[in-house]
Amino acid sequence: MSQPYTRIFLLSHMRAYTSLLGHILGSHPQINGYYEMHLNYASAEDLAQQQQLYTRQDSLKPGSRYLFDKLLHNDYGLNLPALGQEDAIILLALRQPEPTIKSILNLFAKKDVNDLYANPAGATAYYIERLAKLAEFSQQHPQRYHYFDAELIRTDTDNALAKLAEWLRLDSPLSAHYQKFAKTGVAGAGDTSPVIQSGKVIRQESEYPDIVLDTGLLQQATAAYEECRQQLIDNGHASMERARNNIPDPA
Repeated sequence: MSQPYTRIFLLSHMRAYTSLLGHILGSHPQINGYYEMHLNYASAEDLAQQQQLYTRQDSLKPGSRYLFDKLLHNDYGLNLPALGQEDAIILLALRQPEPTIKSILNLFAKKDVNDLYANPAGATAYYIERLAKLAEFSQQHPQRYHYFDAELIRTDTDNALAKLAEWLRLDSPLSAHYQKFAKTGVAGAGDTSPVIQSGKVIRQESEYPDIVLDTGLLQQATAAYEECRQQLIDNGHASMERARNNIPDPA
C-alpha cells in the first residue's frame, strides 16, 4: 500500500489530555485519526498497517494530508529512521505528576482495584518510566519534535490550538469543539469518561480530594517530571510552556 499521508505522532503518557487533543486534531478536515492505535512503529510496513487498521472503522477524508496516532506506553516505539517519513510531525507533551497520577488511580480503580495502575506505586512507576523513555527520545532526536505542556490544552485553549495549527502547517484553524467518532469513549482507544462525549474542551477538572499520594512517591515523580520537562524543552525544535506564557496551573 502506498503511503501518501504524512504522519503526526503524539508522544506522551496516560491522562495528559491526549484523547481530547486527538479528537480536536481528528476533527480537522486535513487530519485522519484520533485514538490510540497500540502499534509499534519499527518499519514502513507498520505505517501500512496503521492505515489499514484505521480504515476498518473510519473513512479517510477526501483531500486530507495527515494520519495521526499517539503513543503513551513504552511497549510501543517510534523508530523514525526506519519509517522513511522525514516529514513526520512529532509532538511531545507532559502533564504535571500529582494530577496525572491521581487521575490514573481514579480511572483504573473504577475498572479493577487490583490493576497495577490502581496502585499508587504502580501508577507512579509507570509515570516515571514513561518520562524516562520520552527523555531518551528527545536525546536521540534533538530538534526533531515540538514540546508543549499538556495543561495548556485546557487552560489556554485558543492560544495552544493556534500554535499547534502553526506547527502542523494546517490550512485552517483547530477548533475547541470536536466530532465524536466510531471509537470515541471505547475502552482501549482512549478516554472512556463521559467528558470525552461532550464534544468540546471543558476547563473544569476533578481534583480527586479522596486520593492522597505518598509524599515520597510524589517527590520521585516530581523530580522525574522536572528533569524530563527541561530536557524536552531544551532538545525540542519549539515549545509551549506555562511559565513562559504566564499560564497558571489548573485548579
